[in-house]
Amino acid sequence: MSCYKAQQKIKNKDMGRKGTSMFIRSTLIISGIITAFSCTNAQTYTSPKGYDLTKPTRFNMPDKLREISGIAFYHGKPDSLYAEEDETGRVYYFRLGDKQVNHSTFGKAGDYEDIAILGEQVIMLRSDGVLFTFPFKGLRNPDIGNVQKWKDILPQGEYEGMYANEKEQQLYVLCKHCSDDKTSKSSSGYIFKIANGQIRQSGTFSVNVKEIEALMSTKKIAFHPSALAKNQQTNEWYILSSVNKMIVVADNNWKVKSVYPINPGLFIQPEGIAFDNQSNLYISNEGDKITPGTVFKFNYNAAK
Repeated sequence: MSCYKAQQKIKNKDMGRKGTSMFIRSTLIISGIITAFSCTNAQTYTSPKGYDLTKPTRFNMPDKLREISGIAFYHGKPDSLYAEEDETGRVYYFRLGDKQVNHSTFGKAGDYEDIAILGEQVIMLRSDGVLFTFPFKGLRNPDIGNVQKWKDILPQGEYEGMYANEKEQQLYVLCKHCSDDKTSKSSSGYIFKIANGQIRQSGTFSVNVKEIEALMSTKKIAFHPSALAKNQQTNEWYILSSVNKMIVVADNNWKVKSVYPINPGLFIQPEGIAFDNQSNLYISNEGDKITPGTVFKFNYNAAK
């Protein structure tokens, strides 16, 4: 059995563990740790052209961002990173490497999963598909005013990934698990235009899971994407899945070109992905009671 299949088998058992004894649950957790350790040592991890996913620059997050989720840059500028965690209605802004982070409050507590900045608008994605928008200039205030809430513009489901394409002036939202999808066949996405204070759907897209399976030489993957971003250097989509521990690279038309399993010993719970205007890649990882949240930076090297 391959490392990937072994990990999926343990994960499926663990997801169905409700009602099982503490002994069985502990055994599954220990089995998962042993499997992850074995796979880490047995598998050679490859990287997309221009990057080395095995050698990040690591930035530990303060306790406020232990559960860091989505990340974004303002016009791609790497001098400040904007982020949220999935418990409070706050936007955090800071320079990577700083020990202190600032924040502004935009709403009530909730399961917020991603952040995007399109022009001068900030968009927040809640896991149930509700969007919140407000002017970027409000971020430096303790409490952000002029927040608009957008309900019922996405089908019922669970959402974690969102990306603002400033070249196209469009917002992309990718479903993690939607009632309309069979996660072993496709993941649905929705495209929006934001203009004159309004959000309207302008198109749809989908990620073909069968194409992922073919490149992984395996069958029946339940694909659950966590985040997405576009590499403007290559015009490719990078789709991150924390559950599947992989990065999927697709072309501009969403045809899957390559799949990169990522090291579970390094990427404990990757939840956010972004590129800066120098094509450097960033991935945020949730922490736990022992490990802090992190942001990994992967420098772009055109020679690789």
